[in-house]
Amino acid sequence: MRSGPAIPSPNIWHWPDVYAWENAAQDSTGAIWAHLREVAPWAGYDVVDVGCGDGFHLPVFAAEAASVVGVEPHPPLVERARARVTGTPIEVLRGGAEALPLPDRSADVVHARTAYFFGEGCEPGLLEADRVLRPGGVLAVVDLDFAAAPYGNWLRADLPKFDPVAVEGFFHRHGFRSRSVDTVWRFEDRATLEAVLRIEFSAAVAARAIAETTGLTIDVGYRIRTRRRPVTLLRA
Repeated sequence: MRSGPAIPSPNIWHWPDVYAWENAAQDSTGAIWAHLREVAPWAGYDVVDVGCGDGFHLPVFAAEAASVVGVEPHPPLVERARARVTGTPIEVLRGGAEALPLPDRSADVVHARTAYFFGEGCEPGLLEADRVLRPGGVLAVVDLDFAAAPYGNWLRADLPKFDPVAVEGFFHRHGFRSRSVDTVWRFEDRATLEAVLRIEFSAAVAARAIAETTGLTIDVGYRIRTRRRPVTLLRA
């Protein structure tokens, strides 16, 4: 089993409190959750959240799931997540996507939101998800849509070598179904909105994003990709 060092996530690793404001602002209409309920229902099932960060999404799953495990590689975030779910049955484990600290066939849904699964190079994590999923289980990957304005424009300005078409092709070749989902990030005040943009982008692009954003909302597109583990695996 391959296991390498975790890929840093500068936003939440360096500014976890600001990222908590971002989490609270994201998907204000519940569009992502609504689509996930269609393609990866979790009520009554065992859920694993890969790259769970400070555990923000864990209680949402736990409200209906049979069990919930968060897996996170960064020790300070593991502690924050455990503090969030103290007194609940939710379990938070330290580990990475390439070496999940879980038994074979122990989950029905593996969820990863803007974590690890970004295209070519994530094949070891795909294999690990398949190992952990039961037959018929679903891997659900939620990522930002680089083609959706305005947020995608700012992403491409900071990451000009990122190729959304190539990434889409990668997931298609690996058997995923993809869907675009439009969301609205809604903030309580401008100071919070601007602080979030500054941890997500370089100084120049953050300044551009702030200048182009009026009011307290930002339209942000996502791609939700799902792959179901076959119920019957053919062996050569």
